[in-house]
Amino acid sequence: MEACHPTQQSNVTSYGPTTVAIITLEAFAGMWINAFIVCVLCIAWVKKKTWNSNEKILLLLGCSRIRFVCFAWIYQFISIIYPNILHVQTILQLLASCAAVFNYSNLWVSACLCGFYCIKIANFRNSFFIYLKVKVDRMVPWLLLGSETVALAMGIVVYDLHETLQRNNITSTSPGNFWEVTIRKDIHLLFSCFLSGLVFALPFLAVFFSAVFLLFSLWRHKRTMQTNSMKDLSMDAHIRAMKSVLSFLVMYSINFVCLVLTIIYATKKENVITLLIYIYLCAFPGVHSLILIFSNPKLEKAMLKILSYVKCEFFTK
Repeated sequence: MEACHPTQQSNVTSYGPTTVAIITLEAFAGMWINAFIVCVLCIAWVKKKTWNSNEKILLLLGCSRIRFVCFAWIYQFISIIYPNILHVQTILQLLASCAAVFNYSNLWVSACLCGFYCIKIANFRNSFFIYLKVKVDRMVPWLLLGSETVALAMGIVVYDLHETLQRNNITSTSPGNFWEVTIRKDIHLLFSCFLSGLVFALPFLAVFFSAVFLLFSLWRHKRTMQTNSMKDLSMDAHIRAMKSVLSFLVMYSINFVCLVLTIIYATKKENVITLLIYIYLCAFPGVHSLILIFSNPKLEKAMLKILSYVKCEFFTK
């Protein structure tokens, strides 16, 4: 779940230079892809002096993933070059808290994007859905603010959890307090894990139902348009949205599997599976953002223009 979480890192640092090299390539690719999204949207703002709701979400998502990938790379680099720093409890708490903030920000803003696509593009006659379609543009800033608030809250929860566990470990050295501290620590750990799982599951459910509603809307729309031979823009919009939502749903599902596997292999020091999991988790922000670029006409046009320019420059030399 948390690609940069220190408990995951402890198992991959033994691979040293290989890990750093792979993560560095993924980090710079991910930062370039997301920086491209941010730059295109900022240039568009300079021209229009405004952003639509889709651009607001993409902008925050790009910034969130840049932070996410930068943190992953910096942590991995420090864990190889200065591993003793990670034994300092305060630094470990800060790193775990930052990892939680960046990870949950990435997931919740991505879920907002999927939900926005579903509400804007899917066609249903339900009165509540029509109300959402009318009001969604006003709701977007509040949804983004809520996503960042949830991410910050989870960072505080993770920091408090590490602090409590450390304090209880010190207190439990006294034989008289052992059972009381153990029970209190287990309850605190159980509550924190439940809260983390719930906050992780909610955006997954939002993405899942967005995909289901979009698929149903696309199927129904296709049935009504079978007799029409003209190009249907609504169909094209459905397909573009489905690419973004389904790709994120698949990657989100793999993220959850990676979380389970990380827990299973947490006690094994030299395990190549843990390294492969970490490589995937660091690649996720860049790969999904690349899919978003080719699902958005404006971003796709800008990307193809840059690629054609680079191709011409490369072959003329």
